[in-house]
Amino acid sequence: MSTSEIWTYRDTAIGTTDLTGYEVEAIDGGIGKVDEATNEVGGSYIVVDTGPWIFGKKVLLPAGVVDRVDTEEEKVYVNRSKDEIKSAPEFDESRYTESDYRDEIGTHYGPGGVGYREYP
Repeated sequence: MSTSEIWTYRDTAIGTTDLTGYEVEAIDGGIGKVDEATNEVGGSYIVVDTGPWIFGKKVLLPAGVVDRVDTEEEKVYVNRSKDEIKSAPEFDESRYTESDYRDEIGTHYGPGGVGYREYP
């Protein structure tokens, strides 16, 4: 997966769904709720409010880590562990739309990064 692919939903139908408020499940348990979601070509992401899990912080997850969405249960499943998400660069409310910040996030979740996971 290239760093540009990390910002694209693997299932293009996901981009047509408003994910705001959906629960987010990592491979090893729940991490919070979607606070914001975008469907920008090559720049899609979700912002997750982690609640008490990471002391009320938010995390930015590139669209490429979204494995699937269950619209009936209103859940987003991501193919990363809690530790891989927790070790990502801290969410920066003032910079998360900037390309250099997204490069940091993409490097973390992309090939060779601490938060990288190969798809089966």
